[in-house]
Amino acid sequence: MVTPESIRQGIAAGMATEYLTVTGDGQHFDAIVVSEAFAGKSRIQRHQIVYQTLGERMRGEIHALSMKTYTPDEWKESH
Repeated sequence: MVTPESIRQGIAAGMATEYLTVTGDGQHFDAIVVSEAFAGKSRIQRHQIVYQTLGERMRGEIHALSMKTYTPDEWKESH
């Protein structure tokens, strides 16, 4: 079974993050990912980076993952 924690661990293992949280009900998940890797990247490129960390899980196990992605500076400005 897919859990928010298993998704969080998958993202954390695949990229450096300054802040990372995942919530969800087992079917639909929401992630907030803050990473310097997003600097200079479009929203679509940022999502692709996160999808790459989850690999095949995005095609099979994880059916719905909504993301908000920020650079550290963007995160500081919005929070």
